[in-house]
Amino acid sequence: MTQPEQPQDDEPEKADRTGRRDKRTGRSAAAVRMQHQSSWVDQQIRVAMAKGEFDDLPGAGKPIRDLGGSHDPDWWVKRLVEREQITGVLPPSLQLRKEDAELDARLDALAVESEVRRDLTDFNERVIRARYSLAEGPPLVTMPRDVEAEVAAWRERREARREQARAAVAAARAAEPPRRRRWWRRG
Repeated sequence: MTQPEQPQDDEPEKADRTGRRDKRTGRSAAAVRMQHQSSWVDQQIRVAMAKGEFDDLPGAGKPIRDLGGSHDPDWWVKRLVEREQITGVLPPSLQLRKEDAELDARLDALAVESEVRRDLTDFNERVIRARYSLAEGPPLVTMPRDVEAEVAAWRERREARREQARAAVAAARAAEPPRRRRWWRRG
């Protein structure tokens, strides 16, 4: 006795993951979905535009930054570093050079002389440590700073800022109209 043969339509296809085929075309359902996916995405975009979901997006009507420049394959890393303000990824010599350029502004933000001295001492220790270690990256050209001279310069800048603030307050008071004395306030 022989077994009756199964029809070939019911045999599962090894290449088709779902195991289903469209009876009209003979193609898998997944292939049909993939073919129509781009039109479905376009339709979703048109619906969203009609609803106004793309109105008032940040940067609307503005040119895209750096669009016409030369191609840089690491553009996204540079944007990430800039946007997230990531530090510490530079070689020590370049990191110290950058800190040296920003040191006066960082010191001016401090209010107490002991903090200024501590920052300067820390900076000088890192410069000296980098000078005596094996060079990674470009050569170190940053020099340690004289703590006493920097503290004196910090005091002068702080006093100049105070004088500017006093002058601004005096100018604002001079611009105000004189106050009338009330009759109940004497002398």
